[in-house]
Amino acid sequence: MNIREAKVLITGGSSGIGKETAKLLKEKGAAVTISGRNETTLKEIAEALDISYVKADITNEEDVIKMVATANQKMEGLNVLINNAGFGYISKLTEIDAVKFTEQFKTNILGATLAAKESAKLFIDQNRGNIINIGSTSALKGSPNASPYVATKFALRGMTESWRNELRAHNIRVMLVNPSEVMTNFANNILNNGDTRGQKEYTQEEKRTKLRSLEIAHTIASLLEMDDRGFITEATVFATNPKV
Repeated sequence: MNIREAKVLITGGSSGIGKETAKLLKEKGAAVTISGRNETTLKEIAEALDISYVKADITNEEDVIKMVATANQKMEGLNVLINNAGFGYISKLTEIDAVKFTEQFKTNILGATLAAKESAKLFIDQNRGNIINIGSTSALKGSPNASPYVATKFALRGMTESWRNELRAHNIRVMLVNPSEVMTNFANNILNNGDTRGQKEYTQEEKRTKLRSLEIAHTIASLLEMDDRGFITEATVFATNPKV
């Protein structure tokens, strides 16, 4: 698609991959709306990037319906959804907390589903659209002590394939991006089971070699820029030679 014709809604758009993607797509000429739960942060980022925002909790269906409608109104159209909102909870099997497990599924899976559901209604009506789900290399293989998070990403990958097969007849491209470790607060939150205290400090060598949000933003932009007659179903992004 022509990025200058893109009208993009990004969930979890106030930090990390979401924020960097909003910045890059805006620079390329797209109209962008970001969403999230912290209105103060959303407003600051939206003003800095000269984009729109809408406060929404993606686990709440009424919020999601309003989010999609508001984004559509603000941009006078909507043809791209980037399902980026999510968080990580890891635990040994014998220590899984049922409440944390359920909350993660509500955000990572239910939230993505609700956003895709409402966006797809518009895309089907206009016979055109793009859905990009932000997965993880954890969607490709299991890891010890990480089954709660891995489960959400395996589920998202399966839903992506199902939505793709369902929506292709309506000229809707459904794609998945699987980042490896990216230096964001999201990675830190996984390490700390959602506790943002005691954030990981990356060394200068790690900062030179590990993935940044920018690499994922470039991947997303590249997927969108392919002519609408074709699309890349899934893209996995690894750091070339990360220093652990």
